[in-house]
Amino acid sequence: MNLKRFRIGVFASGRGSNLQAIIDAIEQGELNCEIAFVLSNNSNSGALEIARSKNIPAIHLSEKKYHKENFELSLIDVLENYKPDLIVLAGYMKLVPSMVIERFRNKIINIHPALLPKYGGKGMFGINVHRAVFESNEKESGVTVHVVNEKYDEGKILYQEKIDITDCNSPEEIAQKVLKVEHRVYPQVIQKIVDGKISLVD
Repeated sequence: MNLKRFRIGVFASGRGSNLQAIIDAIEQGELNCEIAFVLSNNSNSGALEIARSKNIPAIHLSEKKYHKENFELSLIDVLENYKPDLIVLAGYMKLVPSMVIERFRNKIINIHPALLPKYGGKGMFGINVHRAVFESNEKESGVTVHVVNEKYDEGKILYQEKIDITDCNSPEEIAQKVLKVEHRVYPQVIQKIVDGKISLVD
């Protein structure tokens, strides 16, 4: 019997370190799925280079080249074409259009480098998050994997992991420590979704 493999589509804007962690987990047999495509709004993103090096379809799709509605329809075309079971945001810096969220409700997840609901929302990405955490003299930070809805970082929380950051002397040190946790946690959570151990539905 030929069982269909679970397919994920990865959206990424930057260097693609979380994408690489997912690929590593698949290659090491720790994550049982296949990457159907990688999509980026940034033509120079490392994520697209990683995808090409692994013969994964690499798609550059930027709203700068389209009217808003045409961009949304183009994005839906990509998703309808590749039919992912799950859309994984891995450092994707754009708000996913509401038309796409509506069509793929409870099929999109994101990893956020802080303990939501704190330090989330518009503009809270990358070093901005860690700077806010550092300037608030927090003793711990961590990662949150959550469902994506129409608002930044407000979807159902699927998993959180806390880490002690009292030894960190800068936002950059927090970023480094949190990123290691992201790379370990994200493939594990995706596998739990594949296995039906985590539900995306409220």
